[in-house]
Amino acid sequence: MGAAWAMLLLAGLFEITFTTFLRFADGFRNPGPTLGFLVAAALSFLFLERAARTIPIGLAYAVWVGVGAVGTILVGRLVFAEPLSPAQLVLVAILVGAIVGLRLVSPA
Repeated sequence: MGAAWAMLLLAGLFEITFTTFLRFADGFRNPGPTLGFLVAAALSFLFLERAARTIPIGLAYAVWVGVGAVGTILVGRLVFAEPLSPAQLVLVAILVGAIVGLRLVSPA
């Protein structure tokens, strides 16, 4: 995996982190989760910007959103026991396939 793709993956992981902190921020009234949200969001956007120096912005954005969405869904299911129907699981799998496919058809 090239450096730009690694940065894009990190951006997505920090997106998952900031959405998880957002769950606990309580309208930004809880200082710890609010600070965690702000730091993770800043790092997510930083890595996205760095990746987009090499990867076209539309592609980088699509992958960033996809990684964040899939990861946030998984955190919701595994950590917070949020429901996930079989149809939703199939659609998440399609999203993962699309993310992997975008990487496979894109230059390194």
